[in-house]
Parts: sequence; structure tokens; C-alpha cells
Amino acid sequence: MNVSRGFLLAIIAIVGAVSLLIVLPYLEYVLLALLLAYVLHPLHRRLSPRVGGTASAASMLALVTVAALLPFVVVLSVIASDVVAFAEDLQTGGIEFAAIESAIADLTGVQVDLASSLDGYGEQIGSALLDAASNAFGLLAHVIIGLGLTVFLLYYLLKDGERFIDWLREITPLPEPVQEDLYTEIDDVTWAVLVGHVFIAIVQGVVAGIGLIVTGVPSAVFWTVVMVILALLPVIGAFMVWGPAALWLAATGNLAAGVGLAIYGTIVVGVTDDYLRPIVVNRRADVSPAVIVLGVVGGLSLFGFIGLFVGPIVLGVLKASLIVFDDYYDRMQEDDSL
Repeated sequence: MNVSRGFLLAIIAIVGAVSLLIVLPYLEYVLLALLLAYVLHPLHRRLSPRVGGTASAASMLALVTVAALLPFVVVLSVIASDVVAFAEDLQTGGIEFAAIESAIADLTGVQVDLASSLDGYGEQIGSALLDAASNAFGLLAHVIIGLGLTVFLLYYLLKDGERFIDWLREITPLPEPVQEDLYTEIDDVTWAVLVGHVFIAIVQGVVAGIGLIVTGVPSAVFWTVVMVILALLPVIGAFMVWGPAALWLAATGNLAAGVGLAIYGTIVVGVTDDYLRPIVVNRRADVSPAVIVLGVVGGLSLFGFIGLFVGPIVLGVLKASLIVFDDYYDRMQEDDSL
């Protein structure tokens, strides 16, 4: 390597490291923009020849705002209201524990006093909420800036995304057939994770949430959101919420509602996965549930909330890269032996 080439590589490395430090504070929002651009690109590609690339990208931003941001704000407000109401009930003693205490006594023969055990927790929760409010403004500013960055990047990823992909193809030091195989494998994995697992998790959580609402489980909207997140884990699933909820209903005297929720969860929620997954998952991707679980847990720790989706994709892309490398290496070996 000559001096000029080494000097240029050193500049690239330094500037690349500094650029990474610039992006890191808002990395999750950048990744969110990339995922949204991937999901919306097929629709944008069909719409842009009719209305133009700029108008199509603007339409996609409006679609994201209506279909994602507004429901998110509504759900968040409902959850916040439920949390505040729960804290007030703990503080004022509005939660009735008599039925639960009686059920525990009948089953175990042990008398418990849940109200006394939880006495004072309401004040502690209220105090914790007040302490957290002092940091709310800084967090809110960070979120607003991050979402603004997501919208900005999403617009240009849709508008200029194909040119960006072409540029990547040009600078990637791989033969065109290898790049084609690699991008195809990555596309299959990303589609399998986003559609085959995220979509199914949302459907399972919502379907189970309907059961909670019908049977009168408190804070059903909050627990629906929790079930959507848990449904991303194939081994755990939404059962971790609707199962205990059914037991709670039975223990508090609503035996029919508890049994009904258990039957509904077992048949309707459980079968949802068996019927939907073969329809929406691309069989070529073949993403193992173990990869999904590991990717979700590790991604959540590394990237935050967006890691729920990015983590499994990263592991799937690693698998796809190894498959393409193995195929290409075998072809090279065969060519050398001829």
C-alpha cells in the first residue's frame, strides 16, 4: 500500500468514527426511518410514476403520521391515564382486595392482608412520578428532535432511496451476482421479521386485547400494548398476560369470565399464529424462533425499543451473509478446479 492510499484510508477511518459518534445519540430514530422506508418503498414505487417522487414521498409521510403516530399518541395517553388512576387507587385504597384475599384463603388456608401490605405504595408511586416529571422536559425534547429527524430522513430515503442503493452497489467491492444474491437474502430476512413476526405480534396482541376488554379486565389498553411486545417473543407470547388475567378474573369471583377468557385465548389467540404465519412469512427466509428471541432481547438492550425489530434483522442478515459467502466460495472453488 502506498503512502497516499494509506493516508486516504486513515482520513476515511477518522471521519467515519466521528460520523458514528454524531449519529449514535439518535441511532434508534435513524434505524426507525430505515425500517419505515423499507416498509413503504413498495407503495412509493407504485405511486411515484403517477404523482412524482416528491409528492409520493410527502404522501408516505402523511400516511405514517395518520396510521402510526396518531394511534401511538392516543394509546400513550390512555396508558398514562391508566397508570395515574392505578396510582391514585393505591394511594386512596380504591382497589378492593377482599375478593382476592378470600380466594387465597380458600385455596391455601392462609389469611393475607394485601391492603396493609401495599399500604403506602401509592404515596411512593406518586412521589416517583413527581421525581420523573422533572426529567420529562429533557426527554420530551430528545423525542421531538428524534421524531423530526426520522421524518426528515424518511422523506429523503423514499425520494432518493433508489439512487442511494445504486451508489452502494457501485462502491461495494463485490461482483454483481454476489451483490444480487446478498440483497435478495437480506430482503427475505427483513420481510420475514417485519411482516412475519411483527405483524403477527400486533394481530395477536390486539386479538387478545379484545378478550381483555370484553371480559372487563382493568387497563385493557395498557395490557394490550404489553401483549403486542410479548408476542414478539415466540416462546413467551401474549399468554403471559391473558393467562394470569383469566386466573385473576376467576379468583375475584368472575369465574365465567375467567373461563371464557382462557378458552378464547387458547383457541382464538393461539390459532392466530398457526394460521397467519404460513400465509405472511416468506418460507425462503426460514428465520428460527430462537433467532427472533435472541435478537429481540439483545436488540432491546443495545438499541432500545427499536431493537425489538432491528435485533432479529441483524442476526438474520448475518445468516444471509454467511449463506451467500458459502455459495460464492463454493463456486470459486469449482471454477478453480476446472
